[in-house]
Amino acid sequence: MGILDKVAEIAGAVAAVEAEKKMHPEASLLAESVAAVMGYKGGGALAELAEEKLGGTQAADNADPQA
Repeated sequence: MGILDKVAEIAGAVAAVEAEKKMHPEASLLAESVAAVMGYKGGGALAELAEEKLGGTQAADNADPQA
């Protein structure tokens, strides 16, 4: 797991907490914690999906450069 994966996970957590604060300004610490965990997991899943899609495309491009 690289540094960019961790950055994506942390960015997802921060974005989720900020969204929670905008929707519910009086949200409890528990609600913000749940949003942070869900954002962390979602950010990680998106990073893996992007790596999978981009990695597959690059591997296909490198397989037959003369085509």
